[in-house]
Amino acid sequence: MKRKHKKLLIRIIVAAAFTLMLIMLGPLGVTPPRPVMLALCIVPYLIAGYDVLRKAAKNLTGGRFLDECFLMTVATTGAFVLGYITDGSFFEAVAVMLFYQTGELFQGMAVDKSRKNIAALMDIRPDHANVIAENGNVECVDPDTVPEGSVILIKPGEKVPIDGRVISGESTLDTAALTGESVPRRVSEGDDVMSGCVNLSGELRLETTKRFAESTVSRILELVENAGNRKSRSEQFISKFARIYTPLVCALAVLLAVLPPLISLLIKADPAWLTWLYRALAFLVASCPCALVVSIPLSFFAGIGGASRDGVLIKGSNYLEALSKADTVVFDKTGTLTEGSFRVTDVIPAGDAEPAENADTIIELAAHAEIDSNHPVGLSLVAAYGREPDRSRVSGIRNIPGKGVTAYVDGKRIAAGNIALMHDLQIDAASCGAEEDTGATCVYVAEDNVCLGLILISDRVKPSARGAVRLLKDYCGVRQTVLLTGDMRKISENVGKYLEFDRTYSELLPEDKVSHVEELLSTVPAGRKLVFTGDGINDAPVLVRSDVGVAMGGIGSDAAIEAADVVLMDDDPVKLAHAIRLSKKCMRIVYENTVFAIGIKILSLLLVALGIGGMWLAIFADVGVMVLAVLNAIRAIRPPKMPLNRSNPIYPLHL
Repeated sequence: MKRKHKKLLIRIIVAAAFTLMLIMLGPLGVTPPRPVMLALCIVPYLIAGYDVLRKAAKNLTGGRFLDECFLMTVATTGAFVLGYITDGSFFEAVAVMLFYQTGELFQGMAVDKSRKNIAALMDIRPDHANVIAENGNVECVDPDTVPEGSVILIKPGEKVPIDGRVISGESTLDTAALTGESVPRRVSEGDDVMSGCVNLSGELRLETTKRFAESTVSRILELVENAGNRKSRSEQFISKFARIYTPLVCALAVLLAVLPPLISLLIKADPAWLTWLYRALAFLVASCPCALVVSIPLSFFAGIGGASRDGVLIKGSNYLEALSKADTVVFDKTGTLTEGSFRVTDVIPAGDAEPAENADTIIELAAHAEIDSNHPVGLSLVAAYGREPDRSRVSGIRNIPGKGVTAYVDGKRIAAGNIALMHDLQIDAASCGAEEDTGATCVYVAEDNVCLGLILISDRVKPSARGAVRLLKDYCGVRQTVLLTGDMRKISENVGKYLEFDRTYSELLPEDKVSHVEELLSTVPAGRKLVFTGDGINDAPVLVRSDVGVAMGGIGSDAAIEAADVVLMDDDPVKLAHAIRLSKKCMRIVYENTVFAIGIKILSLLLVALGIGGMWLAIFADVGVMVLAVLNAIRAIRPPKMPLNRSNPIYPLHL
């Protein structure tokens, strides 16, 4: 409990105890004069609610008087006046303020509870970086000042301040704040490390691969901090509703206090001014819209916080709402449903050349052409070469999206890519074999328009991919799943069939993916959404075009992460199903609170206006409904359980 909540709790307890003592004066036979009793009752009233009165006065001078503090001040002050005029009790006014502040206490504690996950996430921000200077000295500096390519020291227990690659040392890293994964990750020389992780054991030396502003921790914090700027349609409705509702009920309260007595005077009946004034004051208390104004945004905040705790970053409540309406889910293949860790499995030289004689040459030329590639295929070719390519031998590198690369190596033009690239360059690749017969990703390598051979590269489907697709259909209400990939038809169809996709489209360029997504969007029913999940830079246009773009945060490109609306930090496709289920739960809570709060509010206002209910009913309509709605809202922070058939191995068991 925060300090301000402790102080409020103490004030409530003191005010309640003081009020109870005053109530006990009657049974004890002590009856102070009315002015004295009024003064005594004002004491616990001020102890409990002085901040409400102060805020109402401040808002009144600032022109923003139509809020709950103003309504409570008018209602309780009027209750004191009525009690004095009618020789009634002053305790009702004190009780209204006590119950209102009790509701505020519960609301504040509930909001704080929902903020804990965000606060824990914000705690990943590093305070410093230990930079190793050229003379070997270690300097503690601000992470913002560390340039790319610097060597930093990570001691046990410290946070990794900047993304980098381990150049010496071994350790285990706690990645829970980033990915939601509780199992520590083992790293050693050559491994990439994300900022925000906590070094648990050994000392590590990293060479930074990015500046602090571009590192994982900065991107995450920026996404979370900006999430509140993107409001859902439900939140926008509540904001507009509150702006119209508050002045409307104030006008109705005035009419309730004045109109019935005037009508009574016209028909020569008792106007009962005090009765109708009392009802108008109770009407004001019952009309406070805080149950809606607080609980609806809190539901979205709790949902986003709960998702971030499990390694799913949702950039705004509008995207959380859109996820709950997912109808069609489209996936990229490489790096999204597969490991993205390609390896060369075979080299097939062209014609009758001896494999042993030309295989090494083909790999060498392909690795040099792909020297600047960040694509998994290019990285696997460099890895197969076994050593660092000589950059001085390479010039004129040209990347051709969806097809491959061309470059000049030792003055000769080398082309490395798929059959489409060979066709574009008018290179005869028939002597290398047909790629649809290989069952693997194929890279043709040509030198000066002569095909040298074919490199076969294999990838592996992620263990959780099949379960993720099944969960989307079985438990998330997704109508169809579609696979879009630039890979060859044979491989794509095999993967699509294994993962049980409804449709599979292969050999697509980035613009082809956009075209297919636009076609699919036309088939999505009104009110439903299309979700696209990808990881590569060539997926950025599709991520933007889809209703909801989901990027892989671990191996995904910066362009894909920036373009996406949702980021899966640990690259597990199961987390998409998890996020959709969480969004559905969150929206269900939003609808529950909206219907409950508006329904009870309307009923209470009618009962109070008709005189069936008094100030106590008004207190329940305000404080009681608010507390119940807030307590319901914070349920959104807990992820829903997915019913898993543990006898079926396609369902992942780690959810």
